Amino acid sequence: MNTLTRSTKRILIVDDHAVVREGLVRILASAGEGWAVGEASSGFQAIEWLRREQADLVIVDLSMPGMSGLELIRRIRDEFGRVAMLVLSMHAEEQYAMRAFKAGANGYITKDSASTELIRAVLKVMGGGAYVTPELAERVVLQLHGGVGLARHAQLSDRELEVLRRLVAGQRPTDIANALHLSVKTISTHKSRIQEKLALPTLADLVRYGIEHGLAEDNPVL
Repeated sequence: MNTLTRSTKRILIVDDHAVVREGLVRILASAGEGWAVGEASSGFQAIEWLRREQADLVIVDLSMPGMSGLELIRRIRDEFGRVAMLVLSMHAEEQYAMRAFKAGANGYITKDSASTELIRAVLKVMGGGAYVTPELAERVVLQLHGGVGLARHAQLSDRELEVLRRLVAGQRPTDIANALHLSVKTISTHKSRIQEKLALPTLADLVRYGIEHGLAEDNPVL
């Protein structure tokens, strides 16, 4: 028997790391709001969950294998319209936040944020508002108004940015293809387009650029 009342708020956590989901469940429980929390380890599981259950908020990780967080946000916005979405990402760069908001997210915070900030963000976004940390908001506004120049990788597509990050982290094309469920030929095509757009002729140039712009990560899972 379903004991949830119509007033119970439902939150879906989408992250491929079980330890992250467990931590988020504990933080959300500490708020004392009585939220019902569901979990999904991939974008595909999230879509299936949302087709069965109604959610008031989806907390999305950008870095997931298969369907990326950005693609999931667009899919949710197209299919489920009114669902609020909060991005919880390891990326503090404004470029990722801008892409997330453009895809349809309502809020964006980083994984190193304090638990109190996460609760504030959840309450704000679930209440119909938007949320971004003050520091990130300032950088986004400056970039939008030309206060700071756009980085060259801003012209890359979401998928190209994913491939670039993995190349910078030292992954081989076969590894990237397996992680993203694409062919090696497709990854090679993305690599060539990235090099052309960034005017970087060699892999070493790509890696150097990525490190200089903070695109490297120890364990890429986007």
